[in-house]
Amino acid sequence: MNFKNPLYSLLFSTSLLLTVSCSKQEKTAEGVIKINKNGIPVMQPLQEPLPKLSPSFINDKKYGVSMFFEKTWSEKNDNVSFLVAKNGQIIYENYMGYANKQKDEKITKDTPLHIASVSKMLTATAVLMLIDAKKIKLEQKVNTIIDSFPYPDVTIQTLLNHRSGMKNYAYFTYENNNWDTKKLLTNQDIIKVMVEKEIPLETKTDTHFSYCNTNYAVLALIIEKITGLSYPEAMKEMIFTPLGMTHTYVCDFEKDKHHIVPSYKGNNVEIGTDYLDGIYGDKNIYSTPRDLLKFDVARYAPFFLNPELLKKVYQGYSYEAKGLRNYGLGVRIIEFEKGEPFFYHNGWWHGNTSSMITLRKEKVTIITLSNKYTKKTYQTKKIASLFGDYPFKMNESGEE
Repeated sequence: MNFKNPLYSLLFSTSLLLTVSCSKQEKTAEGVIKINKNGIPVMQPLQEPLPKLSPSFINDKKYGVSMFFEKTWSEKNDNVSFLVAKNGQIIYENYMGYANKQKDEKITKDTPLHIASVSKMLTATAVLMLIDAKKIKLEQKVNTIIDSFPYPDVTIQTLLNHRSGMKNYAYFTYENNNWDTKKLLTNQDIIKVMVEKEIPLETKTDTHFSYCNTNYAVLALIIEKITGLSYPEAMKEMIFTPLGMTHTYVCDFEKDKHHIVPSYKGNNVEIGTDYLDGIYGDKNIYSTPRDLLKFDVARYAPFFLNPELLKKVYQGYSYEAKGLRNYGLGVRIIEFEKGEPFFYHNGWWHGNTSSMITLRKEKVTIITLSNKYTKKTYQTKKIASLFGDYPFKMNESGEE
């Protein structure tokens, strides 16, 4: 190699820098899992961009999406962050309303809003990365990781797919004065109350689907135990920083409570916080549509997860009741009789509502966030019919 040639010199320097800065890498059948210097798996951006969209395609879809948006949302009455993209390329986005009405601060593309239960998609991803890196196992019992955990049959998988049978912490901490609601509840406190108050399971483990925030609060504790980092630090190190999600963070309530974007009722009355606002894993991530797009696109990388594990993410686990709706590993699913399944997650917390749709076949991302309570957020799924054969009716609404 001729090191006097500037091009060779640059290539050699870049290679050396990558060798020094990159930590250990473990090979998989499809690519490489990056392990940082702390031995923690980190998510990587898609190395090669997805196929470029033609101007005619963009213009055609932009027209349909913009018509939907203008019909649904009102600049006078609504607060919303909205984005539609295909192949990682933004087709249409719009930001309107107040981030903070009292301070006259408007929502922009860089305003982090509370994404509520869409946070579960990111928590699940961190857990799946730890599984892929062989730090833990999908079928592993939770009590082998959290010593005091009181339910011996609950596994990581039954947390991810909401089949643990546990009760919702919002209910069992409030009932019978099990917790002083004047004190901020933490994820660690949830386990403490379970043990000290001998909270029973609601249903036998892995016999019934029951959407329950407790599952993801416990998953956040597992992330902390395995990584040795707090959940906010782990999410930043594993996902936010490597993907360039510069406007995304986990709310550290005591530190951030005076800086977070407030939420509002439909009549513009600000909604205060309560003792449940310190819990994370199931909620409490603040982000923007552009940052969430980076996250969604990175999940198309061939080295994101091994193919067998990735397949398990997007399959249903609950068929004891008839119906189209199901749940995978951190993602809601609608399985139609014909055509592609529909993957999404909705969220609601205080006045914050959220929806993230990922059309895997079409590689379309649809994101809607609002800090003013409205069910309009969940109507966004209708847009899917512009990109594929999804049988949604115009009068159909969503749910959390």
